Amino acid sequence: MTSADLLLLIRRLFHMQRTKRSFESPRYLLKWLLISTLIGLVAGIGAVVFYAAIHFATEIFLGRLVGYFPPDPAGEGEHGIMAFWSAVRPWLLPIVTTLGGLLSGMIVFSLAPEAEGHGTDAAIAAFHQGKAVRARIPLIKLVASAITIGSGGSAGREGPAAQISAGFGSLLATWLKLDVQDRRIALATGMGAGIGAIFRAPLGGAILAAEILYRDDLEIEAIVPALIASIIGYSVFGAWSGWSPIFATPSNLAFTSPPQLLYYVLLGLLCGLIGRLYSTGFYGITHIFHRLPLPKWLKPGIGGLLVGLIGLVLPQAIGMGYGWVQVSMGPGLLSLPIWVILLLPFAKILTTGLTVGSGGSGGIFGPGMVIGGMVGAVVWRLCYHVLPGIPDTPGPFVIVGMMALFGGIAHAPLAVMLMVAEMTGSLSMLAPAMIAVGIATIIVGQATIYQSQLPTRADSPAHRLQLSFPLLSTLAIQQAMTPLTFHLSPLQTIAEAEQMLAERNESGAVVVDAHNNLLGVITQADIQRISLVERSQRFVQAVMTRDVLTAYPDATLDEALELLTSHRVSWMPIIDVAAASGGQKVIGVLNAVDIVHAYRATLAKDDRRMRGLVVGTVMIETKVEAGMPLVERPLREAHLPAECLVISIRRQEELLFPRGSTVILPGDMVTFLVSPQGETALQKYLATRNVASAV
Repeated sequence: MTSADLLLLIRRLFHMQRTKRSFESPRYLLKWLLISTLIGLVAGIGAVVFYAAIHFATEIFLGRLVGYFPPDPAGEGEHGIMAFWSAVRPWLLPIVTTLGGLLSGMIVFSLAPEAEGHGTDAAIAAFHQGKAVRARIPLIKLVASAITIGSGGSAGREGPAAQISAGFGSLLATWLKLDVQDRRIALATGMGAGIGAIFRAPLGGAILAAEILYRDDLEIEAIVPALIASIIGYSVFGAWSGWSPIFATPSNLAFTSPPQLLYYVLLGLLCGLIGRLYSTGFYGITHIFHRLPLPKWLKPGIGGLLVGLIGLVLPQAIGMGYGWVQVSMGPGLLSLPIWVILLLPFAKILTTGLTVGSGGSGGIFGPGMVIGGMVGAVVWRLCYHVLPGIPDTPGPFVIVGMMALFGGIAHAPLAVMLMVAEMTGSLSMLAPAMIAVGIATIIVGQATIYQSQLPTRADSPAHRLQLSFPLLSTLAIQQAMTPLTFHLSPLQTIAEAEQMLAERNESGAVVVDAHNNLLGVITQADIQRISLVERSQRFVQAVMTRDVLTAYPDATLDEALELLTSHRVSWMPIIDVAAASGGQKVIGVLNAVDIVHAYRATLAKDDRRMRGLVVGTVMIETKVEAGMPLVERPLREAHLPAECLVISIRRQEELLFPRGSTVILPGDMVTFLVSPQGETALQKYLATRNVASAV
C-alpha cells in the first residue's frame, strides 16, 4: 500500500457525513475505537506520571523540609495519622506553601497563563468555544499542579489529569483534521478518561465527560467514546498503581433501614447549602485576588502563605485531604477533636480558594468531595448516641456527603454518585444517596462550581446553529457550494491575480496546481501588503496563505457556518475527501452568501425538512400541487424515485397512513422518508409537472 493509499484510507475513515454518525455504523464505531484508545492510553500514562509527580513533590516539600506527611487513603499509601507538631520542622510549613505557590505561579504565568486555576473549567470552556488546546498546556499543568499539591496547597488532582488527556484529544483531532464537532467530542472524551483514570473510576469518569459540560443537559455523543477511553486509561493506571479502590470502607456498610432516609434528607439539605457556600466562597476569594494590584505570579505565593498559616492551626485543611476522609469513615473519627470536625469543611473551602483562586494550579473536584465527606462526618458525630437509628459507623454519612455536595454544586449528580461508588468499592449507599443528591441539587439551583458550564446544548456554540437553525443541519455543503470555475496558479504574478480578482469582483481565490490540488489562497488583503512596483515582479506563491480553512462536501451547513464564523472568514475551499491523488483536490468554494441562498431556497420550496428517525435518512414534508406526477393516482403507480417512501399524508384535519392503493390529492401535506443519496432525485420528481393534468 502506497502512502497516498494510506492517506486516502485515513481520510475515508475519519471523515463521514453527520447522518452516518451513529455507533450502529461499524465504520463510525471503528473510528472512535481507534481515537478513544489513543486518548485512553495517554490519559493512563498521564495519570501515572502526574500521580508520581505529586508524591515526589510531597516527599520533597512536606516530607524532607517540614518532616510531616498527611495521611493517605487506604488504597494509596501507608502513612497513618501523624501529629503535626511532632514533625521535624513544623514551623517551616508557611514558608514551604509560599515557595510552592511562587514556583507554580512563575511556571504558569511565564509559560502558559491559561493554565491558571483549575483545569476542568478551562477544558469545559475549550469544548464550548471549539478552541484547540495548546500542546504545552498539559505538561505545564502537570508540573505546576504537582508543586502546588506537593507543597501543601489545597487542590485536587482531577483538573490537571483532565487537562492532560483533553489536551491530547484536542491535538489528536487537529492532527487528524477532524471537524469541529468531532474535535469537541475528542476533548470531552479526554476529560472523562483523565478523571476516570486518576480516581480509578472509569464508569463515573465517562459519564462525567457528558454531564459536566452543562447544568441541565448531557452531551450524549461523548458517552460511548468516553467509556472506551476511560476504561483504557483506568487499565493503564491500574496496572501501575494497583486495582484497589482509593478508599477502604467498613465491611458492614449497607442501607437496611428506610427510616434513616430522614437523616439523609437532612444531609442533602446541608450539602446543598454548603455547596453553594463553596461556590460563592471560592469565586469570592478568586475575585479578591484578581483585583489585587500585584504581579500575577506573586499572588499564588500570597495564597500559599495564608494556607500555611491556617495549616499551623488546622493541618487537616492542607493538601488533597483524602486521607482525612479515610480516617472519618471509621472509628478514627472519634479520635479527632469536635472543633476540628466542625471547622474543617469551612477551612477547606477557605484554603482551596486561597490555593486555586489566587492563581495556583490544581483542581476543585477533589476538595469538593472532601468538604462533602466532612459534612457527613459532622452530621454523624453530632447525632451519634443522640438520635435513634444512626448507623454504627460514620462511613455511610461520609460517602453520601461526598456524593451530595459535589454532585449538586457541579450539576453532575449521576457521574459523581458513580465515581464515589467506584472510589469506595461499594454500591450499597446509592439508594440513600439518590435522596441526598436530589435535595442538594434542588438547593443549589442554578449556582455552579464550574462557571464555564452552559445551561443546555442550545446555549452552546457547539450546538447553537444546529438547534437554532435545524434546517441547516439537514443540508449538505455540496447543495450550496459553488463549483470550482475560477482559480489561480502559483506562478502567476501578483499583478495578474489582482486584475483577475477585480474583473470578477472577488475578494480572493484559491491557488491550485495542475491537478486542482489545493496549494493556498490569496486575498485582496494579501495583495495590498505588496507595493505596486513589486506586484508585477513577484508571484502568487510568494504571498499566498498556505494554512487554509477547508471543509468536505458531505459536511452539513450548520457545521460550515460555524467554521466560517469561528475563524472569521467569509469563504473557504471545499475539498474532495476521496481524492485518489492523496492531495486536497478542490471541487468548489463555499461562502456565507451561498449558505443563506440555500437556506432561503429550501424555505421557498414550501417543504419542511428534518432529521429522519432512522439514522442516515431525512424527512421532507411538502404540499402537493396539481400537476405533480403523484397526484390523483395510486401510490403503487406513482413511480417514486428509489430510496424514497411516503410515510404519512395530512388531508385537512385527517392524518392518513398510506397504502399502495392510496390516492394523493392536490393540497395534501405529504411526508417523505428519503436517503441523502435519493433526495436530489425526489426534488427533481416533485418539480416535474404533468401539463395535461395541470390544465
